[in-house]
Amino acid sequence: MGYERILVPVGGGKPDEEAIRLACLLAKKAKGRIEILYVLQVRRTLPLEAQIEPEIRKGEEVLDRVAAMADREDCTVETELLQAREIGAAIVEEAVGREADLVVIGLGYKKRFGEFSLGSVVPLVLRDAPCRVIVCREPAPQSETTARST
Repeated sequence: MGYERILVPVGGGKPDEEAIRLACLLAKKAKGRIEILYVLQVRRTLPLEAQIEPEIRKGEEVLDRVAAMADREDCTVETELLQAREIGAAIVEEAVGREADLVVIGLGYKKRFGEFSLGSVVPLVLRDAPCRVIVCREPAPQSETTARST
């Protein structure tokens, strides 16, 4: 299975690293390209094109960092910072518009009300993306795996 166009949404967390590594591995096999996307969520009280400098700066730093990571993996990537109202919907729209063959998305191990949670972005992407989606979830904390096995 060859993935020529791989979209990797990033948010600045540790799970981005594994998503980038996996995307690079898959892109190299297919001689494909990786497009890294940072979606800045804009509150509804602001215009969509608002210049929110601290958040824009953070997004650019994240994109620079993951692009350097991909470079170390010997992968060429394109990066884009996008402003949108909803992160998940923006990722799906970009996957459609870019005709992505695959979305690789990192996911931290989060709990909500004492239970593991996928959050709101990943389920929307899994449900609505027009292509395959790979979720790279970081491992459960050691205390979680120990508690379940006893």
